Formats: sequence, C-alpha cells, structure tokens
Amino acid sequence: MFQVMRSGTGRLELDVSGKLDSDGMRRGLRELFTQAHGVQHGQLLIRVGDIDLPTPGAIAVELSYLPQLLRLVRQFDRCAVISGREWIRRMGEIEGAMLPGMEVRSFRPEREADALAWLGG
Repeated sequence: MFQVMRSGTGRLELDVSGKLDSDGMRRGLRELFTQAHGVQHGQLLIRVGDIDLPTPGAIAVELSYLPQLLRLVRQFDRCAVISGREWIRRMGEIEGAMLPGMEVRSFRPEREADALAWLGG
C-alpha cells in the first residue's frame, strides 16, 4: 500500500505498508506527483508500517521516475519519517543527508505528535 494525502497547502502525508509491487509503486508515485503539484517549501510526513522489501519491478519503476523525484524533493524543506523499525528510520536520515535543501528526521510511531510539531503543525 502506498497512499498519499495532502494536508493543507504545504504538507503531504505518505503511508507505506505491506508489499509494494510495480503497479502499486507506479500508482503511488503518480499520486505523489499529483498531490505535490504547486507545493513550495512544503513538509513531508512519511509513515512506514509493516513493509516487505519492494519487488524488483517496484524498484525499477522508482528508478524510472528518478528525475521527477529529484525535482519533487526541491519542493520540500522538511521530511519526518515515522517507523517502528530502526533500520528504516536510519535509512531515512541517511537519504536526507544526501538531499540538499531538505532536512530529514525520524521518529518512532509513538512520537508522531513530536514529528508533526517539528514539521510545523
């Protein structure tokens, strides 16, 4: 599952869980681009639940959208990653360190209120 919701004018909330195949990745990324249209200096809230590793097809789809994803990242200043898994939280922060202009922090699920406060509301 890959769901995207727009919260107000500047925040997107992504919920990712379960098995992510090529069709799910394609639908999710298209929805992400649609919902992100017009956002400037936005915030991302990414909730990662119980997730399987993406299928090779899902990874191929993500790679095919890489130029659009790199442009999309410039629309956001902050990203909060919420996950019960330590390795996912660390990966989020490592990826964030490689993205100029975006600050990424990770939080445990019970700290979602802190994540929202850090994002600015």
